Amino acid sequence: MNLAIFGATGATGRHLVEQALDAGHQVRALVRHADGLPVAHPRLRIVVGTLAQPAIVGSVVQGADAVISVFGARKGDASAICTEGARSIMQAMTTAGARRLVALSAYGASETRHASLFIRFIRKLIAAKMRDKDGMEALVRDSGLDWTLVRPPILTNGARSGSYRAGTALKPGVAGRLSRADLAAFMLREAGEGNYIRQALVVSQ
Repeated sequence: MNLAIFGATGATGRHLVEQALDAGHQVRALVRHADGLPVAHPRLRIVVGTLAQPAIVGSVVQGADAVISVFGARKGDASAICTEGARSIMQAMTTAGARRLVALSAYGASETRHASLFIRFIRKLIAAKMRDKDGMEALVRDSGLDWTLVRPPILTNGARSGSYRAGTALKPGVAGRLSRADLAAFMLREAGEGNYIRQALVVSQ
């Protein structure tokens, strides 16, 4: 596939780029700084810019078979980066005629906000970030694109195991965990297979 990846320099994004290249895909990745993704590969095109630059975002999604978004707020950043970033990406996709979007959200967003007392506590603890996820999900659902929202529980830096569950009714519980490597593997597979188009699902070990 021709893949457009947003959030490529993050902990999950690096796994995603590496796995996509290993699988033989063509990758375009948006980065804020030229040295933000120290990977050189003939099938990787690094585009320097931000989500606030429509022409740059458009150049990343042009010709993409699938767009994968794994960006998120940096520590201490209270801005609605997920909502505004999704808006920018989807506008570019509409202009370019790209249809397939796989976007990272979080367990506890939208209708899962009342899933448990633990989730309610987390939403109070990081209220602004969770409201941002809610806003992003609302935009994605209303986009008319072939979208999939992926909601992992707590993410870890563990190895890729290939052992995880996925489902729209899955409840990971307080002990729910997922390695970023497994998250990347699932999102990459879903981008191609499209088993959960226009659905929001949980992925957990």
